Amino acid sequence: MMKLVFANALLVCLLLSSSFLEISMAGSGFCDSKCARRCAKAGVKDRCLKFCGICCEKCHCVPSGTYGNKDECPCYRDLKNSKGKGKCP
Repeated sequence: MMKLVFANALLVCLLLSSSFLEISMAGSGFCDSKCARRCAKAGVKDRCLKFCGICCEKCHCVPSGTYGNKDECPCYRDLKNSKGKGKCP
């Protein structure tokens, strides 16, 4: 019985630590590098980087390429601005 409780506690700790790791990765260089690639050909690069960074932190992903491929990340694709248009570049 005690082994089962210990195993469950260990499993919960592992799951929580992996969630925190994923969140901290998204806040660090992960989003910066993914958005730099995504916005490489943008006309207004600073604006693209700003909104890509916001979307990446919220969704924890950025579609590949410099345009399109948004089906790779439905959260990124579905975020809308106040006017109902796509928020993420």
